[in-house]
Amino acid sequence: MEITIKYFGQLVETTNTTEELITIEKGQISSLLNLLLNKHKGLKQKDFQIAQNQEIVSVDTELSGAEIALLPPFSGG
Repeated sequence: MEITIKYFGQLVETTNTTEELITIEKGQISSLLNLLLNKHKGLKQKDFQIAQNQEIVSVDTELSGAEIALLPPFSGG
């Protein structure tokens, strides 16, 4: 399956891209995360949440979406 990965905030600087297309077999978010951590070594030192189709998910969630977003911590005021 093809999944669009979107990066935000400091993760754009870490990956040098705002978006990329990844082809992966069905599985869990953890499988995709492992692939991304191997591809972009700098992600290992970053804190972020993962959203699938605009909903925050855990690494145990089944991959079912066409869009995954990696979201760094946001501060507001």
